[in-house]
Amino acid sequence: MIVKVTRSGGFAGLMAHGELDTSAEPDAGELEAAVRALDQGKLGTGRPQPDRYVYRLEVRDTTEADATHLTVAEQDVDQTTAWLLDRVLGH
Repeated sequence: MIVKVTRSGGFAGLMAHGELDTSAEPDAGELEAAVRALDQGKLGTGRPQPDRYVYRLEVRDTTEADATHLTVAEQDVDQTTAWLLDRVLGH
């Protein structure tokens, strides 16, 4: 599974990007479970608030597969999603 994250907004308005291929990670099962747990209907409004981040995710099962796009606002990030975002942005 390939996961890309773009973080925008925040106080300084800086952007950050990360990409992670879960197959190359020792905790691939946990990463993939965190991705599968993402549900756009439960991610909140996705509407940005002043000085807060907005995360845009692109998820593909393989490099050739169609991408799924998700957006989550910082105020709507739960603990599992925060862990996933940190892992991807750290790459």
